[in-house]
Amino acid sequence: MTIRWYPGHMSKAHEEISELIRRTDVIIEVLDARLPFSSSNHLLEELRRNKPCIKVLNKHDLADPAVTTAWVRSFQTVSGIRALPLSAKQLAEVKQLIKLCKHLVPKRGNPGYPVRAMVVGIPNVGKSTLINTLAGKCMAKVGDKPAITVRAQQIDLRNGIHLFDTPGLLWPEMSDQGGAYRLATSGAIGANALDYTNVGLFAAEFMVRRYPELLKARYKLSELSEEPYEVIEAIGRCLGCLASGGVVDLHRAAEAFLRELRAGKVGRISFEEPETAIPTETAAQVSCEPSI
Repeated sequence: MTIRWYPGHMSKAHEEISELIRRTDVIIEVLDARLPFSSSNHLLEELRRNKPCIKVLNKHDLADPAVTTAWVRSFQTVSGIRALPLSAKQLAEVKQLIKLCKHLVPKRGNPGYPVRAMVVGIPNVGKSTLINTLAGKCMAKVGDKPAITVRAQQIDLRNGIHLFDTPGLLWPEMSDQGGAYRLATSGAIGANALDYTNVGLFAAEFMVRRYPELLKARYKLSELSEEPYEVIEAIGRCLGCLASGGVVDLHRAAEAFLRELRAGKVGRISFEEPETAIPTETAAQVSCEPSI
């Protein structure tokens, strides 16, 4: 199944972001620390010109720590880019972002001359949660479904920072289906644009290859099959996703597995590393049928 998802409001969001950048001092791009490349808005690179950019690696508490460290080093080799791992719900961690914004724009941040920061990010990476933590109150809608924010707004934090909040933005064409499936696995793509079974099989294949011991420990498996279908079936039995006759409901099992991955119940995992950037596997390699 090919994943394509570009809600209508995102075309307008692209225009709004392009205009706002002209009045912005620093760009805060919120990424999912588990997949920083795939969750990056690649259109932003051509829009930001020479403006300093902070890559916020949100949900770092769910990501593989060693891989996150590698991503920070990789991002900071690019001129004008700083990377900051944090959890958007943790105020103590988020306060580091305020200090970094003022450090990058030292001539602003005083009364009457706030640092004008624009917050951007694809859907469901925690952008609204970050803004609410910064503001100390609910200023942006938060939900477990992507594309909650649909129009830009301005927020004065009254601490020398003025925020522009923008709608979640994805690039219009998902030619990298491996990246699209990683986004779907993380929860960044709307449920109406994906097949849970296929995405679950994709995630199972990745976990067997990259984090097999975490799978074994979470689902009490002594051995792991190399077939994603059989892995999902074993997980389904462990989670009680059974249909009549004791047969595993593959759709329910895949959906339950994805929920656990997204919540960090399987462990701290990263779906991509800077050395590989765009892994070679694609969704087409994962079959939803058992081998015969």
